[in-house]
Amino acid sequence: MSGTVSPMSLLPGGVATDTSSNLANEPLTLGVMGGGQLGRMFVHAAQAMGYFTAVLDPDANSPAGRVSHRHIQTDYTDSAGLQQLAQCSAAITTEFENVPAPALRELAQFKPVSPGADAVAIAQDRAAEKAHFDKCGVPCAPYAVIETPAQLDTALPANLLPGILKTTRMGYDGKGQVRVKDAEALRAAWQDLKQVPCVLEKMLPLTLECSVIVARGRDGQMVNFPVQRNLHRDGILAVTEVYEGHLPSDLQAQAVAAARAIAVGVNYVGVLCVEFFVLQDGSMVVNEMAPRPHNSGHYTLDACDQSQFDLQVRTLAGLPLTQPRQHSPAIMLNLLGDVWFNDQGVMRLPDWAAVLALPGTHLHLYGKTEARKARKMGHLNITGTTVAEVKKTALQAAAILGIEAF
Repeated sequence: MSGTVSPMSLLPGGVATDTSSNLANEPLTLGVMGGGQLGRMFVHAAQAMGYFTAVLDPDANSPAGRVSHRHIQTDYTDSAGLQQLAQCSAAITTEFENVPAPALRELAQFKPVSPGADAVAIAQDRAAEKAHFDKCGVPCAPYAVIETPAQLDTALPANLLPGILKTTRMGYDGKGQVRVKDAEALRAAWQDLKQVPCVLEKMLPLTLECSVIVARGRDGQMVNFPVQRNLHRDGILAVTEVYEGHLPSDLQAQAVAAARAIAVGVNYVGVLCVEFFVLQDGSMVVNEMAPRPHNSGHYTLDACDQSQFDLQVRTLAGLPLTQPRQHSPAIMLNLLGDVWFNDQGVMRLPDWAAVLALPGTHLHLYGKTEARKARKMGHLNITGTTVAEVKKTALQAAAILGIEAF
């Protein structure tokens, strides 16, 4: 089988044509590597458009696997499981960036895979990611790659301290990151991180953080959502705001142009999120990219005529991309497992009834069976006719849930 695809063959309502299996005469199936909440929302979007879905994830209780037509419960590198996913799927995507790139390459021998293994591999390695940003002409914070003890003592530019030492791989939501103020702290931090390859980034005076979500098809057609203004706490996204006036227009244009350049530079296909830091002098540097839908784009489910997951389906199936339109100002509150515990640490059910009694609230829970502190359990979108109305409701909802808003 070939890794190419004819868009017309993946139109909603189409049926499988593989008469060598029991899949003939079923609606076309879209496959996804990963069974987390992003996969769950992709599955819902695909099913709403008439597709069957298949999820490969080792967890029997994965949020996406529990709602998909098929759940292939294997490890991401299991050849038999990959063959099963390839056999039943017309095209395959991923819902998180740490799916092994070799597994995506193996799948691409049989069916179209987007995003491709090369793009995912770049996002999995901070050093490769920063090199890609440099190649695309998008500025990032000054940095150095630390792979050997000698680089700590002789090759390290002194002007990178104080800085943040980050593991090049497997770091997300603030994990694998240590702030270091001097060379002694840097050496200690590298020891604590088991001397794995790292990137040291210079700490810069930040004003705010923002992100852009773009969607790019195999034909190079590209669209984007409005720029999102984000607030993080303890390295985890807490609040996203998207409405008129939330960011200067020139900064938004710069962020969109940079995100598009990053996507084009790797011939990206799919939904891509690029995160940026805005500095006190008004300049902007790129932080990282996520080759998938993103937490900061969840507001699109209720505030836009197309969600980021709708566009993920379109890019995977080769369907036309139309510029999404935001119809309502929106604020997204991330719901971590902490919300399920009172001040004494005793588990209790959040007062969803009080939250949903507020106008313009949209609750999205991810179907996870156990609430744990710092675990993403869901999100709350707030929409309304005016920015003032949305902000007021967000503050009321946050107070009910016992979380900070702004």
